[in-house]
Amino acid sequence: MGRSLRRVGGLWSSEYPKVIRMARKIVFLLSILFIWSCDSEPKQHKIQFYHWKTIAEIGEVEQDYFQKLNTDKLYLRVFDLVKSQGKPMPTAIIQSFDVNKLDAEYIPVVYITNEVFAGMGKVEVEELAKNTFQMIQQIAVSNQFSHYSEIQIDCDWTESTKGNYFQFLTELKNQSHKNISSTLRLHQVKFRNKTGVPTADKVYLMCYATSSPIEEIEKNSILDVNLLKDYLENINDYPIPFDVALPIYSWAIVTNHLGKKKLINGVSEADLNSVEFKKQQDGIYEVQEDVFLRGIYLNPGFKIKVETIPISLLKETREFLDSKIKTDFDLVYYHLDGLFLNRYLVDDLK
Repeated sequence: MGRSLRRVGGLWSSEYPKVIRMARKIVFLLSILFIWSCDSEPKQHKIQFYHWKTIAEIGEVEQDYFQKLNTDKLYLRVFDLVKSQGKPMPTAIIQSFDVNKLDAEYIPVVYITNEVFAGMGKVEVEELAKNTFQMIQQIAVSNQFSHYSEIQIDCDWTESTKGNYFQFLTELKNQSHKNISSTLRLHQVKFRNKTGVPTADKVYLMCYATSSPIEEIEKNSILDVNLLKDYLENINDYPIPFDVALPIYSWAIVTNHLGKKKLINGVSEADLNSVEFKKQQDGIYEVQEDVFLRGIYLNPGFKIKVETIPISLLKETREFLDSKIKTDFDLVYYHLDGLFLNRYLVDDLK
């Protein structure tokens, strides 16, 4: 005799377990699709900017992008430290800055050449930290942004100078009682065992100037994604919190008849759209007549290589960083200048 069936909620009891199993499968598949869709969405990052001019120029374009990108910090280079006659010497001191132009927290940045730290003694390092902080304070007070919470030091330290540089960062924190951050170049990530980890509260990963513009011919020396992939293989193991700096600047690499090279900042291919320049291939030009290019005099026969950051390259880089880096991070663009900003839509930088 066939088994008796009992009706349950519109289904025969013998069919009920099958429906339960089917429902569970559907729920499982939907959950997988939901997780996949979440992971496939681009990450959202807070957008910040550097400002790297001695004569500060914040106009309507800079204000517009700053506001529309919901930026709230400006990393303001206030001066450089170089070695002159055997001693650290400040140079390129920012002339003036109107803090009312932007609704921002201003973070003073000091660029220090690696040479400054070579051969210094402990007492000299302490004195350098003291003098550096005093000068930062003077500039901050005179420009009315004295309530800053962070000082950033930009230095391409090496294995031979790491001891003095790390001591300097520690002394600067002791002097200032501020958060101390340091820039971090790609080789300092890949060769961490040699270059060490700075005594900083935070680092800023510089994903630009990936190779020398003087030595490289084929590559884009400002930004090379393949090189990033190689050097950042172990970035998630870095022991200090970090944000990421990306470039939006451009330049021309000019080679004269003797093979000597010179950089001219800010040049794009649009600047070479005239009879004085002959395009040989994408990004490569030859000077046809005596001409000035952004104030630099060029002779016929000079070769020009233009390097820019097209939107496609910026997008590819961000997608790689999003897929590679496990932690949240801000994006800090170098730098806040209408000359470069006008080449992008606001959404291109998000």
